[in-house]
Amino acid sequence: MTNANAKKVLMVLTSHADLGNTGEKTGFWVEEFAAPYYTFVDAGVHITLASPAGGQPPIDPKSESVDAQTPATRRFDDDVEGQALLAKTAKLADVNAADYDAVFYPGGHGPLWDLTDSSDSIALIESFLLANKPVAAVCHATAAFLNIKDAAGDYVVKGKAVTGFSNSEEDAVQLTDVVPFLLESELIKRGGDYQKVGDWQAFAVQDGLLITGQNPASSELAAEKLLAALAS
Repeated sequence: MTNANAKKVLMVLTSHADLGNTGEKTGFWVEEFAAPYYTFVDAGVHITLASPAGGQPPIDPKSESVDAQTPATRRFDDDVEGQALLAKTAKLADVNAADYDAVFYPGGHGPLWDLTDSSDSIALIESFLLANKPVAAVCHATAAFLNIKDAAGDYVVKGKAVTGFSNSEEDAVQLTDVVPFLLESELIKRGGDYQKVGDWQAFAVQDGLLITGQNPASSELAAEKLLAALAS
């Protein structure tokens, strides 16, 4: 039975499956979905999943490799209910920010292509911020914040402490020439106070209503910061 007073968090996943022109596949990174998902579930939060196209979002095949597994991904592998929920995400255009207390964007390379410029996603995030509700993203999904503007017409990341997948991490996975842009560079270009720690180390930062995590290792940390923001 769901608690009527439970906080409601919307999780928005990518619908983009093609890794540039490489012929390889991308999508969302399982760990960056699973770790926050269970952080929320275990805290009694009610979760709704959405994506631009609705239905089953594409999983980055690399995130299913043996070395990418964590306790959260293994838990998801055994979670028939969670998998069923993921298979039928709501269509982003049909989602109303007023129905939720916060939004969380899991990463993977997919969001660089579809969530950065998605008018539905941009309108949604702007609605959350206008209503003074926290918005969170991890890794490449911080790209969803790049084109969000405030009431004055400024980029919301301007002057804000933010993080996301670093240029050195992109270089390490040898996709610098494949991705449509480098996230670290674009955040800086928009005036963001971009912060990072060493490659693959856990790091998340909150500035006002914006919560961002650097990489897959940071997904649980970003989710915990969102929970703390909801509790305060």
